[in-house]
Amino acid sequence: MKRIIPFILFAISNLPFSAACAQDYAREPRFRALVYWEPRAEEAHVQFDKQAMEFLHKLTYGEGWIMDCTTSLAGYTLERLKQYSVVIALNAQPHAPEERKAFEEYMEQGGGWLGFHAAAYNDRNTHWPWFNKFLGCGTFYCNNWPPQAALVCCDTQQNPVTRSLPAEFVAPPSEFYQWQPSPRENPDVEVLLSISPKMFPFGIKDIVHGGDFPIVWTNKNYRMVYLNMGHGDEGFIDATQQLLFTNALRWVVSRDPKSKLLTPNS
Repeated sequence: MKRIIPFILFAISNLPFSAACAQDYAREPRFRALVYWEPRAEEAHVQFDKQAMEFLHKLTYGEGWIMDCTTSLAGYTLERLKQYSVVIALNAQPHAPEERKAFEEYMEQGGGWLGFHAAAYNDRNTHWPWFNKFLGCGTFYCNNWPPQAALVCCDTQQNPVTRSLPAEFVAPPSEFYQWQPSPRENPDVEVLLSISPKMFPFGIKDIVHGGDFPIVWTNKNYRMVYLNMGHGDEGFIDATQQLLFTNALRWVVSRDPKSKLLTPNS
């Protein structure tokens, strides 16, 4: 035995670094992200956005990735957007025609998007048909009010976004949007998380009595994830929801051929 142990240690010491240990240390930032938010939005959205930026900034510690922030997409041409593996939209979306055009081209050419809450809000006054195609659902239909915690269910645990989550958990208080038609009716959409039917009737002032209620999904034609959370100052009090957000970011970025971030079995 005494002769075998030195031989094993010698063999391990001569293995390539990747085989000898599991660590994967980055020598340069793995990707670049653009965080887009609207400081003049309603207070509850701004509260979430500021906490989200603090949360995301902590994920950059050690310069693992570069996080740029903007309150306007004016001047962000297609070529400029291509610098980023993902646009993280915190309750914000482009409105000017040239901004919408650049964003459409960015996404159609393989860009990444992680959208929260009002980043996907649209109704008959939005006048952006491509956006509904991109989201894979209809327009805003209704919501619960006031914000409250909700029991949510993982529709699948095969996707890397939800694989490490429990089958059910209680999401922190938020205003949750319901869409019509539901994204689940679109064969190109994979619903990842939904409000549990156990919640109905859901709300106190504005009450949702039933129906399909997805709150996290991806349109498989694009490199994107939409998360309906994003209202108020309690979006980051729960570790499970934080894990959901981190998983979604990792998955969107890992599917960018230019990034150096990998997600197993993605």
